[in-house]
Amino acid sequence: MNNTSATELAALMCSRLCHDMLSPVGALSNGLELLADEKDPEMRARCIELLEQSARISTGKLKFFRLAFGAAGGFGDAVPVEEAKGVIEALVAEARRVELNWAIDGSSLPKPAVKVMLNLAQIALDALIRGGTLDIGAELHDGNYEIVVRASGDKIAFDETIGRALEGNLAPGELSSRTAAAHMIAILAEECRGGLQYKRDDGTLVMGAVIPQPDGMIG
Repeated sequence: MNNTSATELAALMCSRLCHDMLSPVGALSNGLELLADEKDPEMRARCIELLEQSARISTGKLKFFRLAFGAAGGFGDAVPVEEAKGVIEALVAEARRVELNWAIDGSSLPKPAVKVMLNLAQIALDALIRGGTLDIGAELHDGNYEIVVRASGDKIAFDETIGRALEGNLAPGELSSRTAAAHMIAILAEECRGGLQYKRDDGTLVMGAVIPQPDGMIG
C-alpha cells in the first residue's frame, strides 16, 4: 500500500470535495445575481427553477460526501440501505442516461461497506460517459459482505491509475485528488481485513469488494 500520510490524504479529499461542489454552488451564486436584477416574471420563474436544481444537486453531493468520506454520525455502526440507495439514486439522476439496478440483501450495511459501495458507484458513474447501466449488489456470505458494482455501456472511460489505487498498487506520484477516493477505500478495506478488485473490458467495468462483518453486528 502506498505510504501516504493522513494529512496528505485529507488534503486531497478536500480538494476533491471542493472541485465537485464548485459547479453547483457557483450556479447558485450566479442564479441569485440574475434573480436580483431580473424583472420579467417568466425569466424570474426560470431563475428560481435553476436555483432549485442547483440546490438539489448540492444537497445530493453533500449527502454523498457525508456517507462516502465522513463519519456519518447518527447512524451507529450500520447505515440503512435506503439511505445509501437514496444518495446513489441522486447521483444517477444528475448523470442522466443511466439505468440503475439494485440487488442488496438486508436492511442495513456496516459503515465501511457503505463507504466502499458509494465510492465504487461514483467511480462507475464517472466511467459511463455515454450512459449505460449501473448494477449494484451486496450480500452477507460466510461472515463477509460481498459488494459488486458493474458499469456497462457503449464506452467505458476508466483511468487505470484508479484501478491501481483500488488494488493498493499506486506508483509514487500517482496519488491525486482523482485517485484519492479509490486509495482511501483500499486503505479502509485493508484495515477491515478485506480487499478490493476490478476487471475492465471494452464495454464493462466490474469492481468488487469483500468486507468482513464487524464483530457483534447481526446481518
